[in-house]
Formats: sequence, structure tokens, C-alpha cells
Amino acid sequence: MAILATWLPPSREHWELINYLWQFFPLLTLIQWTTDWYPQGKTSAPSPFNLPGKTAWAVMETPGFMALLYCMLTIPAAQGIEKLPLANWVMATLFKILITNQTIHYIYRALISPLLLNPSMSPIHPFILVSGLSFQIINGTCIGGYLAGYGPTSAQDWAGTAPRIAFGMIIFLGGFLGNIYHDDELREIRRAAARAQERRKLGEEAQGEEEKSKRSSSKAGGRKMKNKEVDKVYRVPENGLFRLVLYPHYLCEWIEWAGFWVIGGWACAPARNFVLNEVSTMLPRALNGRRWYVERFGAKAIGSKRAIIPGLI
Repeated sequence: MAILATWLPPSREHWELINYLWQFFPLLTLIQWTTDWYPQGKTSAPSPFNLPGKTAWAVMETPGFMALLYCMLTIPAAQGIEKLPLANWVMATLFKILITNQTIHYIYRALISPLLLNPSMSPIHPFILVSGLSFQIINGTCIGGYLAGYGPTSAQDWAGTAPRIAFGMIIFLGGFLGNIYHDDELREIRRAAARAQERRKLGEEAQGEEEKSKRSSSKAGGRKMKNKEVDKVYRVPENGLFRLVLYPHYLCEWIEWAGFWVIGGWACAPARNFVLNEVSTMLPRALNGRRWYVERFGAKAIGSKRAIIPGLI
């Protein structure tokens, strides 16, 4: 059942139009080179319109794989395709990989990471939510349409590609695991702050009732502020690729989706667009983030660490 006739899921003509226009997305990101305003994460700014970070992130990321899966479930029937080749569905092996890879990534990014693993997230401005939501829906539709019937539709289309698929899978998994590792390093900073706060709280509770009563009356507001401080605890990460760059999780995500492009092949325009679009929007954010680190911790503390590519940028 179509949500929006000929657009969601898209007809072949509309899918080709969306995919064509999507390659020009980097032009929109040029504005990011002219301003440091990016109200999310470390650079989140006070605003009466801000939304809770965890909820906003999940809402922003989830439609990506939902759009992709919706295309996979609706387009084949509309195109008269009885059965898509296994390579369009399976990506848990080195030989038959595509759609599940995308879904695993988005489930981790959209739900597991923000709602279960992150101890806290800074507020997100509605502009970021709307921008990210639009990116995910368009990108999911482009890739979903390709895999659902506007790209390879038979086993013959994948004949002889097993070595390429295996190589791309290795690249994808390497980036995926690196992304998880470095994301967890950032979360550990907040978890450590939360543990320290809990120890302080337990220490206070161990005091005598009279001292505890005095502290409760004199520090009621202060304790609330400490809880908020957990959201804003930052330090310069040092493990893994953080020794060389400040945004290795960005770099690993580029590697991850470069592997996805290898799996689909050079002619897989949606995968190519995804990689180039990610680089175009994440590179200025990383450079902005490096300036933030220097301003907060000083040039000496940052040293020779680059923003995202060791030794270069």
C-alpha cells in the first residue's frame, strides 16, 4: 500500500529523479563552512526550542531504515518481481550482502546507541532534527529503491561479484566495529562522570543524619546542578584512533559506507551518493569540532591531533 502515490514508495521515474537530485546535496552543505552554528552534541546551544537529545536522535535516525525496508517490501510487487535475489537481502555473510548491513547500522545508530548505551545526550535543536530526518528518509528511499527493484533484480546480476562483495564486507565490518569502539570511548567519559557522581552521592548518604540534613538543605540546588553536569563532562579522548584524530568515529563511518559502495559496485549511484554526502556534511562538522576542542582545552592539549584524517585534516 502506497503512503504517497508514486513517491513513497517511488515509481521508477520518481526514484530516478530523487536519486539524480540527491547527488547535489553537497552544495547545500557549503553553508556549514561559513558558520560554527551546529546546535547538537558538543556544540549544542541554549534555546527554548531545544529537544531532549536521546529522543530527538532516535526520531531523527529511525526513518532511514524504515524507508529502506518499506521500499523493499512494496516495490517488488509493483514491478512484478516475484522474488529478489538473495544478495539483495542478506549481508550477514561474505558472499550475499546488502540490505541487512544497512539495517544493522541504523538499528545501532538510531535505537541501541541513543536510548540504551548513551548515559546522556546534549539537547538537539529542531532544525537539526528536521534536517537529519529529511536526510535519512531521502537516503533510505534512494538505497531502498535500488535494492528493491530499480537495481539488480536477479542472481545473474550478481554473477561473478563474490570477491568484490567479500572485500566490501570486510571494509564495512572494519568501519562498523571501529565506529562502535570509538563511540563507546566517548560514552565512557560520561559513564565515568556518572560513576563519580554516584560515589559522591553514596558518600553523602553515609554521613550522619544531622550532617545529611544540613547538606540537603544547603545543597539542594547544587546537587541538581551536578546531575546536569554529567551531560556536559568533556575531556580529550586518548584511546584508539583518538591518539591521532578527534573524530575517528566519523572516519570509521566513512570507511563503513565506502565498503557498502564496494559491495554494490562502482555503478551503484545511491551508495556513491551516500558516501559523498556524508563526507560533505561531516567534514566541516569535524573541523568545527576541532576548533571547539582547541578553544576548550587549549592548543597544547590538542597537539598535533587532526580533526578526522590522521596527518592531513
